[in-house]
Amino acid sequence: MGTPGDSVKERPLNIILMIGDGMGVSQLSIPYYFSNHEPVFSRFKHIGLAGTSSATHPVTQSSAAATAISTGVKTYNPALGVGPDTLPRRNIVEIVSDLGYQTGVIATSSVTDATPAGFYAHVPDRYMHREIAMDLLESEIDFFAGGGLKYFIDTTGRDLFREHGMTVNFSKLQKIEDRDPELRYGFLLAMDRMPAMLEGRGDFLADASEIAMDFLSRKDSGFFLMVEGSQVDWAGHGNNTDYMITEMNDFEEAVKRVLEFAEQDGNTLVIVTADHETGGFTLAAAGDYQTGTDYGTIEPSFATTNHSAALVPVLAYGRGAENFAGFYENTDLFCKMVELLDPNQKASRLTVPAY
Repeated sequence: MGTPGDSVKERPLNIILMIGDGMGVSQLSIPYYFSNHEPVFSRFKHIGLAGTSSATHPVTQSSAAATAISTGVKTYNPALGVGPDTLPRRNIVEIVSDLGYQTGVIATSSVTDATPAGFYAHVPDRYMHREIAMDLLESEIDFFAGGGLKYFIDTTGRDLFREHGMTVNFSKLQKIEDRDPELRYGFLLAMDRMPAMLEGRGDFLADASEIAMDFLSRKDSGFFLMVEGSQVDWAGHGNNTDYMITEMNDFEEAVKRVLEFAEQDGNTLVIVTADHETGGFTLAAAGDYQTGTDYGTIEPSFATTNHSAALVPVLAYGRGAENFAGFYENTDLFCKMVELLDPNQKASRLTVPAY
């Protein structure tokens, strides 16, 4: 494979990485059977499959998978932003921030949850939410949106956000009209996780993505944005079909909004993938093969309440998208993104699981 940065013309100015937490191929298929429109996924022409195993186990946790994607390093399951030796590893947000890029993270969970935290935190255990929150304050992140306010509350009454140059809205999403170039901006709209779609979350994910793209693109330096559909994973853990369908359709709507921005912008690479698959989910024909099968009826089902080791899809659109076709490890996502944004970065590919 040639180096993605061989041609300046093919390199993107912006990268938007969209992660459906727990989204395998069957989850990706949901909008094709449980929506009333042609899914936006059909507009992606460059498709790949990625391995997700952690350094210590064939089945990964979200924290190790997020670390692999954000740093290019396989690590042990509860780790966030650190290698197997617990030492911090430089992530893509830190790399591109040094190049002058704007950065952001969005999630339908808490912003301190495993996947979003994998792009700014360095802690030995994903459940260290308070320490992760402090890492966000100290990070290079320019924009964030999600839940998790309780992890940032200071019992002494200090305004930690203001102390770290942040303006945070705790009540609603809204376009950032007059940006102070010296400030970072965030939305924390729940004490812990955001509500599920079945609980009335509405268009938070798609709307937050639009606000972030508008905000981050106001500078000509380029931006990196990670958008997570967090609760696809929770639906898998709960073996809840209605939950799964509504969360996947919501994620697909967010992908649609992002792709519309990328199509109009012409300088943006969009990558849609997952950290792992959850639930062993499948879209099977109803009935029983031995006694009678109804091939006209889809009966969604689950094989487990856990994560699985299945390969996950990778869809890419825009400049450099052709580099994401094929089979590879999730660490290669980091390498491909970094080399596209800065051809002087020769990220080593840690493609072989160590379990």
